[in-house]
Amino acid sequence: MALLSFFRSVYSLDTLDYRITANTTRSSSPPKNRPLPSLAGPSSASESPASRKAREEAAPSKWKTPEFFFYYFVVVTIVPLMFKTAFDVSKESHPNFPKYEKLLSPGWILGRRVDNSDQQYASFRNNIPILFSVLVLHFMLRRFYNLVYTRLCPTPPHNSSYLANHNLTRRKLFDILFAVIFLTALHSLSIIKILFILLINFSISFFHPSSVLVPILTWTFNVGILFANEYFRGYRFRDILPFLIAGEGEGVGYWMDHFMGGGLLNRWEVSFNITVLRLISYNMDHYWAAVRLEEGESEAGSVIEKKHADPWNISERDRIDTPAKIEDYSLLNYFAYILYTPLYLAGPIITFNDFIHQQKFSTPTLNTRRTILYGIRLLLAILSMELVLHFIYVVAISKTASRGSWEGDTPGQLAMIGYFNLHIIWLKLLIPWRFFRLWSLIDGVDPTENMLRCMSNNFSALAFWRAWHRSFNRWTVRYIYIPIGGARRPILNMVAVFTFVAFWHDLSLKLLAWGWLVVLFVVPEIVARKVFRKDAYGETSWRHLCAAGGVANVLMMMSANLVGFAIGLEGLQTMFKDMFGSYHGLAFFIMAVMSLFVGVQVMFEVRESEKRQGVVLKC
Repeated sequence: MALLSFFRSVYSLDTLDYRITANTTRSSSPPKNRPLPSLAGPSSASESPASRKAREEAAPSKWKTPEFFFYYFVVVTIVPLMFKTAFDVSKESHPNFPKYEKLLSPGWILGRRVDNSDQQYASFRNNIPILFSVLVLHFMLRRFYNLVYTRLCPTPPHNSSYLANHNLTRRKLFDILFAVIFLTALHSLSIIKILFILLINFSISFFHPSSVLVPILTWTFNVGILFANEYFRGYRFRDILPFLIAGEGEGVGYWMDHFMGGGLLNRWEVSFNITVLRLISYNMDHYWAAVRLEEGESEAGSVIEKKHADPWNISERDRIDTPAKIEDYSLLNYFAYILYTPLYLAGPIITFNDFIHQQKFSTPTLNTRRTILYGIRLLLAILSMELVLHFIYVVAISKTASRGSWEGDTPGQLAMIGYFNLHIIWLKLLIPWRFFRLWSLIDGVDPTENMLRCMSNNFSALAFWRAWHRSFNRWTVRYIYIPIGGARRPILNMVAVFTFVAFWHDLSLKLLAWGWLVVLFVVPEIVARKVFRKDAYGETSWRHLCAAGGVANVLMMMSANLVGFAIGLEGLQTMFKDMFGSYHGLAFFIMAVMSLFVGVQVMFEVRESEKRQGVVLKC
């Protein structure tokens, strides 16, 4: 029982992100006394109205009903078959194995080879020892630096007005110094290009931050940088300094490109896309703070002090919405934010306002126990990924489809190749995001969790994007969706959002097709929510109708993500042709739909269970 209790703690919502179980009200203005979220769970005295309403509206539990016992039978029958099907196409005895065998690498589990053919995850997996070593080094250097700094500049009392600036100065000096060393190791002399871009962006909002030209120039410059980085392949020194080249393959420009081997990640522009989001966040937060100040707000950054709120104890929404003091939008703070090492490569994304507040006032919700449990959860995710890559070679199969690597496979096998590809995509993103968030939590900065749900625990296209890359979703809502009109023009604004998201990921027609497919597949759900009303149906009929719609959503979301991140549009067309080209394929599809229907019913009950605990995730 103790082991079961431990795993419940590891996989609890509170361990994943305290924001999920916090019962604080989410207002745009900081209240005076806001209760802190508790590891012990919600208390009735501090329960928010939203949490109380969720409890009252939650349906009675169905976990022990005859209907759900039938669902359990389906789950314990179908899920093992899914794994077996994917494992069967990955056996060395399979006729297609020689077609993708060269993409496999030596493994370490039971003599199996490992499918390390996904370059994005391979770059993380191959450097896991280095990354954890840097995390430990960063932690130890931070502690040593803090010790020395406090000896030279003693920490003011807790109630001192100087404490916030003392904390900010202490942290940003270390952050900038470590970031310069870290980026030099990663990108060698390409750090010069990064700093040059950062200075241009900073200058946009520096001279007249309240000018209407700031958002226009900010977006024009940063979108242009996305295109220019790709087109000019990171601006090689031998291309931009031709007058320093003394001959073919020689000269100062060539030497600068290859100094220190070009760094651990010589293609700096690949990871720079996440930095672009922070560049926009800084300029837009600076612009909105300056506008508020110009419109009569005497001190844009002193809203918290004016309301006599405790700055150590305010919600995340308040940290984001409340502008920093106008003097906090400085060059050193800008560099500390943009180049913050734990979040530099992959996020999660945090706004400038939130970052500066957490630098000044440590977040009281951070605690050692929760961080340790979160780290254990990360290690279990890495182990899960290792097991999948050692026993299911669907990535290598999908990469060699043009060589006939799924030729002759049954419809069920084709479906599992696509399905487990999506699961590997989910895991390959979840693991780096959680590693860098863990690093940030250990360092005292608490960004939001990027993945709230398992990929297979989603039935709504709208809700899916609130849980997948959550910090990016919230960024697009704050800086794109709301400024261009929000819910007044939902479809048009979603087209704009997902067009940007597609180009931000990669400048390719495949990703653009993915972005527009996502919007296209969201439309039926929006229409259905307006056409169908719960009060026109009985509770059971309504639940089954919603489950049918959920199945359609699942199929559409899987198709869109296979196009964008796995096999592309042509690959999906080939897969569908092979799958539906026979009566056997159609029979499998019907069985798959029935199984998905059961899965969606279980998803519904999972969310009702959360409501009974007062938790509303909206995803």
